[in-house]
Amino acid sequence: MALSLASVLAESALRHPERTAVVFGSQRTSYAQLWEQALRYASFFRRQGVTPGERVAILLLNAPDFPAAYYGVLAAGAVVVPVHALLTAEEISFVLADAGAKALVCSPQLATQGRAACESAGVLFVESGVPDDEAMDQMVLREAEADAVVLYTSGTTGRPKGAVLTHNNLVLNCTVVAHDLFQITHEDVLLGALPLFHAFGQTCVMNAAFRVGASIVLMPRFDGETALQLMVECEVTVVSGVPTMYIALLDAARKNPSRPPLRRCCAGGSASPVAVLERFEEVFGVPIYEGYGLSETSPVASFNQQEFGRKPGTVGRGIWGVEVAIADAELADRVRLLPQDELGEIVIRGHCVFKGYLNNPEATREAIVDGWFRSGDLGTRDEDGFVTIVDRKKDLIIRGGFNVYPREVEEVMMRHPAVKQVAVIGVPHDTHGEEIVAVVLREEALEITAEALIAWSQEHLARHKYPRHVHFIEAMPLGPSGKVLKRVLRERVYAH
Repeated sequence: MALSLASVLAESALRHPERTAVVFGSQRTSYAQLWEQALRYASFFRRQGVTPGERVAILLLNAPDFPAAYYGVLAAGAVVVPVHALLTAEEISFVLADAGAKALVCSPQLATQGRAACESAGVLFVESGVPDDEAMDQMVLREAEADAVVLYTSGTTGRPKGAVLTHNNLVLNCTVVAHDLFQITHEDVLLGALPLFHAFGQTCVMNAAFRVGASIVLMPRFDGETALQLMVECEVTVVSGVPTMYIALLDAARKNPSRPPLRRCCAGGSASPVAVLERFEEVFGVPIYEGYGLSETSPVASFNQQEFGRKPGTVGRGIWGVEVAIADAELADRVRLLPQDELGEIVIRGHCVFKGYLNNPEATREAIVDGWFRSGDLGTRDEDGFVTIVDRKKDLIIRGGFNVYPREVEEVMMRHPAVKQVAVIGVPHDTHGEEIVAVVLREEALEITAEALIAWSQEHLARHKYPRHVHFIEAMPLGPSGKVLKRVLRERVYAH
């Protein structure tokens, strides 16, 4: 079956040619204009000798050039390799070489590291900007299971791995997100604050919006006050974000009494503290629906869906066409599913599961077992099929032989009025193996000492769970998608 992810933009350009596709500052780009720009990029790539199935990398910020180049690569029949904007030249060079990229399209702001990486990897450097080439007549269709996008994982446990996603993976995922989960239409306006080079931003913002002809308000860099102002001015109705973004919007709402006409908010990327969900609904008058997924699952695998009700603190049930279950985490060579409420590894199968890791068959065999993708996340599944994430396997703390799940401790500590944000980590300890440390960002107007917070935690948590040390921090180290970088916190705390 012939299919192209580029159809997501092409079809909306046919159905809604004059509707605004992208808002960027004072600039408005219609669907017809954006599709023509994509076809100009496609023509340019073809002139550079890029053939269907070959890979083109893009190192671009959240600006109209991102979708133009992204869909341009796809329209040419090539495979998109989005590159993380915060990587060093050496790291970019690895991605380019590993992917076998023919070219890199790069934002001017990122040109220094982009050029250096291209020189090192022997790859054509292309500074972004819509080419002058005459627009290609029509896009190239590929097989549904052909490669469409290669997303490189963060590489926290070694070199990044390229997760290969097909046209079918991504078209189905954004269609289910747009129609079944977010229930958006061409009249909606989405906030484009998530980085588009990340799976969450690509599927849940860009591809989902373009699938139905909605508008996206792009932010090159997120901050709460600017985001709230934009949301009000542009009448944003749908927001997808990570917990840190919602915390920042709550901060901004204290200073700005204006509210946008929100009707749907969705959270993913990491577990949202229930306290944040409750505060946001109180302040903005709309609930946050939590979901779950990974780059390897296109990314959405489960979601709190209106048809099944919403359970705050869970990541919902498997989306349409996808099964999410719990398996024995100790078995590496096979999948043994566990009954309800038992703790184990979250496993996923269905149309969202990726093709495999590029150039890495061994890692693919470890990740896809008996037809299930092994997520590396620990969780439970209740009698209604709702999944609760307990923690990453690698974030589990074992103190004195007892398992301590950081998220459980974080949920409790977020209830303290002086705690704005908290990340719980384990650090090596001679006696207990690991010790529990809470890294805390305080509410500005409230003071509390480490000793007082430890004492409070001791009252609310079991003896083996409460943190023995509290470190206060001015700002949490965040990844590009807004996740707290616990490995950075471990390095900082352990250095002390």
